[in-house]
Amino acid sequence: MLSPRIPGAYAPGSTLLHRLDPRAKLVMLLVATVATFAVSPPWGLLVMAAGLAAALVASKTSPATVLMCLRPAALILALSVASNAIVLVGQPGFSPEGLVRGVLVVCRIALVVGFALSFSSTTPPPAIADGLAALLAPLRRVGVPVGAVAMSASVALRFIPLTAEEVDRIRCAQRARGARLDEGGPLRRLRGWGQVLVPLVVGLFRRADELASAMVDRCYAGEQTALLGPLAPRDLVAIIVAVAWTVVAVLL
Repeated sequence: MLSPRIPGAYAPGSTLLHRLDPRAKLVMLLVATVATFAVSPPWGLLVMAAGLAAALVASKTSPATVLMCLRPAALILALSVASNAIVLVGQPGFSPEGLVRGVLVVCRIALVVGFALSFSSTTPPPAIADGLAALLAPLRRVGVPVGAVAMSASVALRFIPLTAEEVDRIRCAQRARGARLDEGGPLRRLRGWGQVLVPLVVGLFRRADELASAMVDRCYAGEQTALLGPLAPRDLVAIIVAVAWTVVAVLL
């Protein structure tokens, strides 16, 4: 049985973004995220959207993947737009300004999700942890446990595909036993999925306990050594281009 690929999970490749240093990609992601919420519509958002299109092309990520990641939050996003468009206090009615404001917020969230997918699909979890540890290294002087933070991020990223595989395995096992998870009304479906969630939580706690025992047996002390050298010229150029692009978007 083939495991379904998680949207945004690392996909091996040799694209331009694959070859960039994880530290450079982390800086670019941070700059793009801040700029997405700082730019003014419409020209600033259009420039950010053009940058996202370039990132998706450079990472060979499909725009459909971005929509797939937004689908679980579609109801919340729709309620956010509706709550801004419909006025219930004062003079109840429809607010075009509120509708535009809500749509713009959804567009900003979609842009951030797209940038994050371009980053995660081209960077393996160990490289993300190493890059995070390298960027946070100066905080060691003020007592921040940088190694523990990087290790926690690495473990969390590694558990995402494991959780998806566990859900798929338990769901197939329950269906083989006669469970009907996609039939009946909403309440029946929720009760059916309870047969998946309970063993899933138990299995995840078991994996976490095994991981903790393995780390204790190997005398893990909370530090992680990042084997990253100096940034290459192409990484510096990529950071400069990203910063210049975001500055132009904010100025517009």
